[in-house]
Amino acid sequence: MNKIALITGITGQDGAYLAQFLLSKGYEVHGIMRRSSHLGIADHRLRWLGIADDVTLHDANLSDVSSLMRVVSEVKPDEFYNLGAQSFVATSWAQPIVTANITAVGVTNALEALRLINPGVRFYQASSSEMFGLIQETEQTETTPFYPRSPYAVAKLYGHWITVNYRQSFGMHASSGILFNHESPLRGVEFVTRKVTDGVARIKLGLANELRLGNIDAKRDWGHARDYVRAMWLMLQQDEADDYVIATNRTTSVRDMCRIAFDYVGMNIDEHLVIDPALFRPAEVDILLGDASKARDKLGWVAETSLEEMIREMVEADLQRLTAK
Repeated sequence: MNKIALITGITGQDGAYLAQFLLSKGYEVHGIMRRSSHLGIADHRLRWLGIADDVTLHDANLSDVSSLMRVVSEVKPDEFYNLGAQSFVATSWAQPIVTANITAVGVTNALEALRLINPGVRFYQASSSEMFGLIQETEQTETTPFYPRSPYAVAKLYGHWITVNYRQSFGMHASSGILFNHESPLRGVEFVTRKVTDGVARIKLGLANELRLGNIDAKRDWGHARDYVRAMWLMLQQDEADDYVIATNRTTSVRDMCRIAFDYVGMNIDEHLVIDPALFRPAEVDILLGDASKARDKLGWVAETSLEEMIREMVEADLQRLTAK
């Protein structure tokens, strides 16, 4: 019989790519989708990948453990991937309580639903490199001390440690992927990479003349979400649960990432990029650089898509979207 997977956040970037990947592996894929007034557009990423009709969506919410228990009882999953969260760092300062309830406590709700219904389900938690924050080591590994710098990062840190706790307390197969920044054409336009590629595409097509950004000297370790969801699956195929850093081991500034995008369309970055102090964060994470040696050695995972390839793919997708409109 085919394995059954249940994904929270299935309508997001990672959830959509993970669903596509699991379908290619022969899984029966189910997703949890919270109630939204935007009925009909919430699954647009699934439709963009051409898999909307191949997954089954269930109405539930990470803040409501009873709804999670109901769906787990109905679906009877072999694997549970918790990708749902309030995942926009900037919003976490404006909505810290929502962020805590969903991104932090929601993890406990998911784990508790599994513990009470079927503790044998393998569980994946989407942890984040933002937990490292004010970095304590030049290259961050699974043993690097955490120093979160936003309500989002603090919430993710709780989710990470409660996953470790349930693994150790109840013997659950619960793993966390400490994923560094990963992007794609499915990334929301509020995130900086997509803001850049969408902005560059608009400028190229004559729909805008400038791209406004905040701190362009911040550096991140960027990979492609399509590569990173493969790592999630690999973690749940291991005999023992564990935590893994997933990264490219290359850091790039926002400025240089912008330059890649502008170069792709043959335009000069200096003629269009505007620095807006209003877009700076209250507390910035200056640089992140992940060491994914453990994932390479134990999972056999390596990133396959370069930053340049990813940015070109994103710009091209945005050009096509805007042209179609």
